Amino acid sequence: MSKKRSFIQQFWKDRKTVGSVRPSSRFLADKMLQNIDFTNSKIIVELGPGTGVFTHKILEKMAPDAKLLVFELNQNFIRTLRRKIKDKRAILIHDSAEKIQEYLTKYDLNSADVVVSSLPLFNFPQELRESIITASHKTLKKDGKYIQFQYSTQAKKLLESTFDKVTIAFTPLNFPPAFVYTCTKQ
Repeated sequence: MSKKRSFIQQFWKDRKTVGSVRPSSRFLADKMLQNIDFTNSKIIVELGPGTGVFTHKILEKMAPDAKLLVFELNQNFIRTLRRKIKDKRAILIHDSAEKIQEYLTKYDLNSADVVVSSLPLFNFPQELRESIITASHKTLKKDGKYIQFQYSTQAKKLLESTFDKVTIAFTPLNFPPAFVYTCTKQ
């Protein structure tokens, strides 16, 4: 089954956790990853990878000794990721994004350098949304980055209430067009 068709099916099946009818574009992937220092980022966390558009690009750019923890809750998407991703640096986790610290500890990893999120935050109840952002912030090292895309600027206030520095970029070459938030923990 094609990525696009799989995404459409999952969107209609579970609109609370799947935020789009199609995978992200390479333009959005490039914009999401442009502010990551892959040379010095040894622990990267990805939340809600879907079919793995960002995952594959992260693995291409990551250092040989880096680790990528990938959190995906959707059963069909995690199955696809497990079938397609054989890179030993990637740890595929079928669990909630709130449990970042639990898995960092389980794999004997300290704080994350970067958290990359494709989660549709405003599809979630407020408590879950805030819990994910707080967990992400707590697991980041000093000067670590949380990078999130959304289809509106609705997340700005939430992210600014948690992170010290928040910048926003726009990607019109995606369907739908998207806003990329780069948040820094100082």
